[in-house]
Amino acid sequence: MNLSNLKPASGSTKNSKRIGRGTGSGRGGTSTRGHKGAGSRSGHKTKIGFEGGQMPLQRRVPKVGFKPINRVEYVGVNLDVLQGLAEKFSLTSIDFATLQEHGLAHKNDLVKILGRGEVKSKVEVKAHAFSATAQKAIEAAGGSIEKL
Repeated sequence: MNLSNLKPASGSTKNSKRIGRGTGSGRGGTSTRGHKGAGSRSGHKTKIGFEGGQMPLQRRVPKVGFKPINRVEYVGVNLDVLQGLAEKFSLTSIDFATLQEHGLAHKNDLVKILGRGEVKSKVEVKAHAFSATAQKAIEAAGGSIEKL
């Protein structure tokens, strides 16, 4: 086998429709464009989303919602998750790099510690934000928090 005798798999290619090659071809005359109207003329293009005069889908569907442009979005990490990490890997300090390492945050994320669950071990936690309940729980367990 070499480059000179390669060919595509059978049935994978089709011959293109050869239009406008005389009436005997079956595709002569109007060349599959029909009679008269803009669609039969050269240079005719329909607008994207045009549905032949019917109200287009984009205009039928109602406008919904609002996205504030300066919204700051945090990745939430709960206390029970922090406790699990601290126990499993015997950590005393949990920072952004640790959370990244264990797949709880990505490089450009902002992390907020949330208050679900409880912390039993003394842990130093560094994150971008803390909920009030999370902050109280960490400090009650003898740990400390640091905002990045």
